[in-house]
Amino acid sequence: MSVLSQRVGNVKPSPTLAVDAKAKALKAAGKDVVNLGSGEPDFDTPKHIKKAAIKAIKEGFTKYTPAPGTPELKNAVIAKLKKDHGLEYTPDQVIVTVGGKQAFYNMAQAMLNAGDEVIIPAPYWVSYTDMTILAEGKPVIVDTAEERGFKMTPAELEAAITPQTKMVVFNSPSNPTGAAYSRDELAALGAVLEKYPHVFPVVDDIYEKIIYDGVKFTTLLEVAPSLYDRTIVLNGVSKAYAMTGWRIGYAAGPKEVIKAMGIIQSQSTSNACSIAQRAAQEALNGPQKCIKPMLKAFHERRNFVVKRLNAMPGVHCFNPQGAFYVYPGVEGLMGKSTPEGKVIHSTLELADYLLESHNVAVVPGVAFGKDPYLRLSFATSMEDLKKAMDRIETAAKLLTGTK
Repeated sequence: MSVLSQRVGNVKPSPTLAVDAKAKALKAAGKDVVNLGSGEPDFDTPKHIKKAAIKAIKEGFTKYTPAPGTPELKNAVIAKLKKDHGLEYTPDQVIVTVGGKQAFYNMAQAMLNAGDEVIIPAPYWVSYTDMTILAEGKPVIVDTAEERGFKMTPAELEAAITPQTKMVVFNSPSNPTGAAYSRDELAALGAVLEKYPHVFPVVDDIYEKIIYDGVKFTTLLEVAPSLYDRTIVLNGVSKAYAMTGWRIGYAAGPKEVIKAMGIIQSQSTSNACSIAQRAAQEALNGPQKCIKPMLKAFHERRNFVVKRLNAMPGVHCFNPQGAFYVYPGVEGLMGKSTPEGKVIHSTLELADYLLESHNVAVVPGVAFGKDPYLRLSFATSMEDLKKAMDRIETAAKLLTGTK
C-alpha cells in the first residue's frame, strides 16, 4: 500500500515556485543569477500599510478573527468593489482568504464534483488546472492564439461548453501573457454565458491595477450584470500593493458559494493572519497613490524588455497590456544546439540552459499550457533586467549562430 494518496499523485508542484527556489539556491551558493521567474513585485510594501500592521500588533490585535475575515476588512472589500466597479455586495457575499490562491482553491473544493468541467484558456496561471484536479474536476483547455492577443473568443468559449461544464475562468490582465480583455470582448463572452445558466464565471482580477497604455480595466460584471448571481470574483492585495508575503486574498459571489468556501476554510487554515488583515484593510481604504510609482517603473521595464526580446534572433514577444510578465515565443530556438553540442528540444531544456549556462532564471511555457514560450517577470530592477537581456541575447545568438 502506498504511503501517499492518489490525489497527490495527480498534481505537480508549482513550477513557478520551483524555478524561484532553484534560482535563490544558486544565488545563495554564490552564482550571479538574475531571477525572472518570480511573480512578485520587487518593491517594498508601502509605509502606511506597514504602519497599520505595526499598530495592530501594538494594540494586541493578535487573536483569532472570524474564519471568513474581519468585518472591517470585508467592508473594505465591499467598498472597493462598489467604488471601482459599481458592484453591490453584502458581508455574507465576501470571504477573506490566505492569499488569492486559497480563494480559488476553496472555491474549487466547495463547488466541484467529480467530473465537473472547468474551462481554462491557455496560457493559464499554473495553479488553475492542478487545483481543479485536486477537487476532482476536469480542466478543459481552450488554446488561444497569439495573433488574437492570447484571448479566448466567444466562438471558442461556446464550443468548449458541455452539459458537464461547471465553471469558466477569466484572468485579465493575464498571468502569464499580460493580455487584457476589452469591454466589448467581455460583453461578447458574457452574451455567450447568458445562454448557459449552468456555467459559473470565475473572474480573477488580481492584476487589475497593473495596466498600461491607457487601457481601462473592466471586470466581467460591469458589462454582463445579468451574470451577477453566478459569478465569483477573485482578487487580493498581493500584486497591486507589493504584499505577496502578507497572504491576503478575497472572493465575492453568491451567498451559498461564499458560505461553503468559509466552511472549507474553517477546516483548513481558519482565518487569515489578523495583523495582515489590518494591513490589507489599510491598503484598500487608504491612499492609492502608492501604486503610481510602481506602475510607472513596470511600464518602463515592459517597454525595455519587449524591445530587447523582439530584437533577438529566434525570439518574438507579445506586448502585454497589463501585469508584469512577458511571454516571448521561442520556436526559433527549438532544435538548435548549444556550443557544447546539446540540442534544445523543449522550453524545459531551454530554461535549464539559460539558468545553468547564462545565469538567468525563467519559467518554461509548458507550465502554462502553451509552448514554445517562456515566461519572464520584469518585476525586478532595470539593472538586473539589462543584465538578463544581455545574457538571453548571448544565448540566442549562440543557439542560432548569429553574430
